[in-house]
Amino acid sequence: SPAAADGLGSIAIDTTQLNMSVTDPTAWATAMNNLGMVPVGLAGQQLVTDSICVPGFDPSLSMMTGITPINPMIPGMGLVPPPPPTDVPVVKEIIHCKSCTLFPPNPNLPPPSTRERPPGCKTVFVGGLPENATEEIIQEVFEQCGDITAIRKSKKNFCHIRFAEEFMVDKAIYLSGYRMRLGSSTDKKDSGRLHVDFAQARDDFYEWECKQRMLAREERHRRKMEEDRLRPPSPPAIMHYSEHEAALLAEKLKDDSKFSEAITVLLTWIERGEVNRRSANQFYSMVQSANSHVRRLMNEKAAHEQEMEQAKESFKNALTGILTQFEQIVAVFNASTRQKAWDHFSKAQRKNIDIWRKHSEELRNAHSEQLMGIRREEEMEMSDDDSGDNPSKKLRVDDSALAAQAYALKEENDSLRWQLDAYRNEVELLKQEKGQLFRTEESLTKDQQLQFLQQTMQGMQQQLLSIQEELNNKKSELEQAKEEQTHTQAMLKVLQEQLKSAKELAEINGHDESQANEINVLTVALVNQDREKNSEKRSPGLKSEKEALLIGIISTFLHVHPFGANIEYLWSYMQQLDSRISANEIEMLLMRLPRMFKQEFTGVGATLEKRWKFCAFEGIKTI
Repeated sequence: SPAAADGLGSIAIDTTQLNMSVTDPTAWATAMNNLGMVPVGLAGQQLVTDSICVPGFDPSLSMMTGITPINPMIPGMGLVPPPPPTDVPVVKEIIHCKSCTLFPPNPNLPPPSTRERPPGCKTVFVGGLPENATEEIIQEVFEQCGDITAIRKSKKNFCHIRFAEEFMVDKAIYLSGYRMRLGSSTDKKDSGRLHVDFAQARDDFYEWECKQRMLAREERHRRKMEEDRLRPPSPPAIMHYSEHEAALLAEKLKDDSKFSEAITVLLTWIERGEVNRRSANQFYSMVQSANSHVRRLMNEKAAHEQEMEQAKESFKNALTGILTQFEQIVAVFNASTRQKAWDHFSKAQRKNIDIWRKHSEELRNAHSEQLMGIRREEEMEMSDDDSGDNPSKKLRVDDSALAAQAYALKEENDSLRWQLDAYRNEVELLKQEKGQLFRTEESLTKDQQLQFLQQTMQGMQQQLLSIQEELNNKKSELEQAKEEQTHTQAMLKVLQEQLKSAKELAEINGHDESQANEINVLTVALVNQDREKNSEKRSPGLKSEKEALLIGIISTFLHVHPFGANIEYLWSYMQQLDSRISANEIEMLLMRLPRMFKQEFTGVGATLEKRWKFCAFEGIKTI
């Protein structure tokens, strides 16, 4: 069918088509078992023998277990089944199908040859088909080997069959050499000798490559995980140098428990080149701290050596005790071998006692040699000091007493020598520390003096700059005051002249007093305008919260007095709120804010009066 030719599906096995009369059930079962088919009525038998197909083969086994990919072209190692044993011949029988019959080849002929198996082969070449064989007959024969994915039949009596799995190809190869006959016809077009061989297909090779790449990725991942697991942990990162870190490191160098870690950081900083003129003193102090641990290490070494000598002495004493017990055990065996006790033991008991005695003597001799070797070593160490004495003049004393005396003298000599070295090191260290302390104090005093002088110079420079700024401000204020004074004097002269001329005209023309008041009001308004302009230039802002509170109260008071109020009236009202305030302070505050308060003169001569008015709303309109 076209669907099968394109490889888009598989055809299920219908075992009901195999129902037919069987003349020899044994031969039929053998043939079907060799082919890999389950005969009808004989369910449960093995499809093919173990020598033909791998039993229970799972193609995904290598993926799940992580087994390294194997070359499928090696027989016995990959997917190719091992060759059948030569001493057990494979018996091929006649195979009867619904539409055809397969006759086995001559067993005396050599087995049909096949090409080298391609990697991942799932496709077989089938040649020698009868001319009248149809695709349905081919599928009927070969679908017993496994699920067929596609059949591509040619017009020249051959076809290509692609199976679902690789092990199904081995079953199809088994049918190579069989003669195929359609029905019971004897026509030449209805018969042919089958030749089944491996075929090389691009799809098979592509799937095999994908599988191998997947296995290789899994293998790389597995190896990487194994390397990461076995890789030793990375050492801790060394922090960068800074004054803060150097201070912490100096504290760590003084701590015995953190000395190993701190000395590694100090070595890394020095190798990086962090030592410069600025940090040299700090590094010198850290190196000095490291040097102070030399005495501690020497003391620890002396303590460990003392422990080792004590351990040697305890070992020698224990060995002497063990040797004494061995001597006692050997004495027991020797006493047992005497005739008084020996005659009462059986032959087997005598044999065991003799074996035990020999073994005990060997162990005693070995321990005795070991103890004598230790004593000889001690005597050789002491002989260096006593080599000048004449052996003929030495007194004969006990060896053990001499060894003990020599060992005690050696211990005393070593302890005195170590104490002398320790005192020397301590004296040298104290000298170095004293000299370094003097040098450090002098350098610190000089540095502090230099720093103090620099700070004093900077403060004087800042004071000089501030004084210069104040001087410039005073100069500018003085110039402005001079200009204002000149301008005011000029205006005053002009106004006096105008006032005189106006009075003369009034006397001549006989104007009444109201016109004179208007002139005075006009004159005072001009003066106030001029003052407002000048005060706007130099009026500073509010200096405190108290001034803001006073301005608010004065503004409210003047707002309810639209015709204004003199300074005495205003001061008497403010006295009720704050008894410490003065009229001069209130007047200076009002003069500093010309946009909020203005001063007007009313009356003439003795009735002339100054009044302050609230004009903040007018100032807002003019801004």
